[in-house]
Amino acid sequence: MATRYTDAFRRDAVRIATLRGLTRPQVSSDLGVGLSTLNKWVQKHQHDDLMSGPHEDIEKENEPLRKEVRLLREAREALNLEGLEKAPVGRFPRTRPPSSLQVKTDELTTA
Repeated sequence: MATRYTDAFRRDAVRIATLRGLTRPQVSSDLGVGLSTLNKWVQKHQHDDLMSGPHEDIEKENEPLRKEVRLLREAREALNLEGLEKAPVGRFPRTRPPSSLQVKTDELTTA
């Protein structure tokens, strides 16, 4: 007799198979599901919203991360502005062109 799996189990299996970066044989072995069964589930449900349901836990996790990103962007902008204030106006550092663009002095005298 075939084992019946709940829809929630199938959704979780598809999410693990598609988002975790594991190979399908590894996922099927870990979950105790046949590889062909897992492949059928993925084909059937790959376009479904795998994150359906309440997202409160994700939002709670994202809130401090968004704040940290905002603070880091502000700090980076402040450092960029500080660096611009210290740079001399109208002067650029002297750099040499790459060797492939340098003209040899012998070539200049023969031309």
